Amino acid sequence: MPFITYLSGLLTAQMLSDDQLISGVEIRCEEKGRCPSTCHLCRRPGKEQLSPTPVLLEINRVVPLYTLIQDNGTKEAFKSALMSSYWCSGKGDVIDDWCRCDLSAFDVSGLPNCSPLPQPVLRLSPTVEPSSTVVSLEWVDVQPAIGTKVSDYILQHKKVDEYTDTDLYTGEFLSFADDLLSGLGTSCVAAGRSHGEVPEVSIYSVIFKCLEPDGLYKFTLYAVDTRGRHSELSTVTLRTACPLVDDIKAEEIADKIYNLYNGYTSGKEQQTAYNTLMEVSASMLFRVQHHYNSHYEKFGDFVWRSEDELGPRKAHLILRRLERVSSHCSSLLRSAYIQSRVDTVPYLFCRSEEVRPAGMVWYSILKDTKITCEEKMVSMARNTYGESKGR
Repeated sequence: MPFITYLSGLLTAQMLSDDQLISGVEIRCEEKGRCPSTCHLCRRPGKEQLSPTPVLLEINRVVPLYTLIQDNGTKEAFKSALMSSYWCSGKGDVIDDWCRCDLSAFDVSGLPNCSPLPQPVLRLSPTVEPSSTVVSLEWVDVQPAIGTKVSDYILQHKKVDEYTDTDLYTGEFLSFADDLLSGLGTSCVAAGRSHGEVPEVSIYSVIFKCLEPDGLYKFTLYAVDTRGRHSELSTVTLRTACPLVDDIKAEEIADKIYNLYNGYTSGKEQQTAYNTLMEVSASMLFRVQHHYNSHYEKFGDFVWRSEDELGPRKAHLILRRLERVSSHCSSLLRSAYIQSRVDTVPYLFCRSEEVRPAGMVWYSILKDTKITCEEKMVSMARNTYGESKGR
């Protein structure tokens, strides 16, 4: 049957029917050009004029498909099949807000797996810009309205560098429920829970406040359901901002070192210069070198003067510390001006009001945990780099 014939017949049936119109169906046809002359399905018998081209029907309200069925028995069977297909992968029945799996829907461990455990998506919190020591991460709760129940989220974090064997070094694992919400974790990490645009959707967050500057970190997250199943992993890898430097102090140290190197350098002055340069951080030392060469290079650059005044051994101990500065940070530390600022950013700090019994973690539903949250503030010092002041 040509599609236009079907539409016309359905429209006529609704117009002539004295019964209630078919729920959720509205037909509207309008001229949208003509079909190609080669299309025989677009011609209606007995009429030379071509029929209008069918257009997509507009949806004026959304109703479940099974409500369009009139027979109650068929409607219930169709509803059951749709619910099973959507929530239980077609391998079980929906009972209240959970799935009763068929006997064929068990994994190799003997656990029912008809209700899928979605993968959480770990991301940077859009409200907290990462700094040299602070990073905030968040994810949306993946527990569906019907089916599997999330018991916990496990967050792993580790620093990755050329000195670390990533296969042997696993980093630190934190249980969102047992370590963070319970308050047993370190004060350097805080957990939060808030709501998204829809009140039923929970957003979990974790803020790390004691990371190392200019460090490459890998964060991994997975969900655990009440039967002990693990979801697929979600990973975020990032490098923290460069270490903070006090540019005014760095310039003062550069002037001090020049004065100590200038003219005859006694043993006391040599030791003072050596101690001063060894006491500052590697990033500050890099900035001191930058200022020294900017102002006094005509009298000899920093490396040559240090070797000449302090001797090769002491100069080597000082200069090899510059190798710790990454290429990214070293380029920023060559900027004409570096200014410092402190941002104060709010974050949520949540604690559980109840004690989860030992050995019963898998039987607790994280979303049902009663928690108390308060807003706290964290100070985040930053450097801004530019070629002119105030930029």
